[in-house]
Amino acid sequence: MHDVLIVGGGPAGVAAAVYAARKRLKTVLVTDDWGGQSTVSPEIQNWIGDPSISGADLAKKLKTHVEEYKGEWLEIMAPHRAKSIKDIKDGPIREPAASNGAGLEVTCSDGSTHQARTLLIATGSNRRKLEVPGAAEFDQKGLTYCASCDGPLFADMDVAVIGGGNAAFETAMQLLAYCKTVTMIIRGDSFRADELTVEKVLKNPKMKVIKNAELLEIKGEKFVNGIRYKVAEAESTLPVSGIFVEIGLVPNTEWLGTSVKKTKFNQIVVDPLTQKTSHPRIWAAGDCTDGKYHQNNIAAGDAVKALEDLYLFVHHEK
Repeated sequence: MHDVLIVGGGPAGVAAAVYAARKRLKTVLVTDDWGGQSTVSPEIQNWIGDPSISGADLAKKLKTHVEEYKGEWLEIMAPHRAKSIKDIKDGPIREPAASNGAGLEVTCSDGSTHQARTLLIATGSNRRKLEVPGAAEFDQKGLTYCASCDGPLFADMDVAVIGGGNAAFETAMQLLAYCKTVTMIIRGDSFRADELTVEKVLKNPKMKVIKNAELLEIKGEKFVNGIRYKVAEAESTLPVSGIFVEIGLVPNTEWLGTSVKKTKFNQIVVDPLTQKTSHPRIWAAGDCTDGKYHQNNIAAGDAVKALEDLYLFVHHEK
């Protein structure tokens, strides 16, 4: 029986595992990969401590750091993918607020099981992918899913933002600070973002909008150079050097079933003060939660916050 089971090998999971081991909590870390969403980024400029680092190198550094603590206090199970969760005594968890004190058991896709008094979920999420011809071909070759990671690489260039929600407008707001022009392309004729944010962004003279657009193709040679789209029956091509896709996130939370409360988007609902979920033995951090902002640095910080609270819980119970 471990004190804590951590699921996830991105910035949140690794930060929690390092803190847990240093606090001498008997810990098991389960992950099927390292680094999280940023592994696909050719250059990350906002990971604190590294002015510039590739996603692949960040993943290696996270793995190397946590493996320094492998031993008496930390067991690492990788590659292992969490598949389901249950209460050790009562089986499947159908009432998130209930806990009989026996702890939790996570089953992985290879059939292995791991038990712990507490669980910290840091499974992240995946960006909803753009599915039009050329999107896969030019992924990370001008087409990106993270303005904070990649936006400054497109300074003084014409770029496009796909999407019309809050995330799309926040992305546009960032890009307007250094891009030549920003064109937002949306499927309908109205936005799904806060009115004040929409008003502020659209006032910028560098901002353009194309409504009621059907995307047809991402164009390019070695890198993106345009978007082919259709409005009504008229086809056009927008020349751009960068495309930022903001059409939603898909949290990696299906395996949790009904064990914790989730939003309609399947994000885990947490208390922002402690990162605690609706279940008294489960905490969550990072992109799998309903936190307002999702970034590598924020995920790591939230995981540390969760671990600190979890540590108090474990020692109070003991």
